[in-house]
Amino acid sequence: MTRTPLSSVACSIARATDLFGDAWTALIMRDVLVGIRRFDELAEDLGLSRKVLAARLARLVEEGVLTRERYQASPPREEYVATEKGRELYPVLLTLMAWGDKWYAAPAGVPARIRHDACGHISTPVVTCDACRDPLTMADTTQLPGPGGRIGPGTLLLAPLIVARGQGS
Repeated sequence: MTRTPLSSVACSIARATDLFGDAWTALIMRDVLVGIRRFDELAEDLGLSRKVLAARLARLVEEGVLTRERYQASPPREEYVATEKGRELYPVLLTLMAWGDKWYAAPAGVPARIRHDACGHISTPVVTCDACRDPLTMADTTQLPGPGGRIGPGTLLLAPLIVARGQGS
């Protein structure tokens, strides 16, 4: 089945989903960010076919999310390392993890916990306002038009709604 590319949709969620539109890509990033960086280890951990893994890794490298770094000269061996762009996905994955923990944890409990090393506490990630540090929720936020917004495929109804909300500000 061929996927419709979302790169031309005037929506940052659509554009990000174009890259991370399947679970394997997010799980590959989870593994790399936690420290599993070699192809064979990724394949073993994820139970993913080598062909699919190679394709996903190639796309992540092409998009500048991962780089390949040589760790052995003879025979040549490389591992995958997150770039700054890739490392900035960590909070996104933590937020997705917190949501999954809340709604899909097994009866035995959550599969993993996050310790904030600076204070030593087990933490639940939350998205906060960068100005006041209060949590951001649906109840207390409004999407407003941005300079790159436009009406088009993927935003035919959404863009006018956001523009109308912006006119009320």
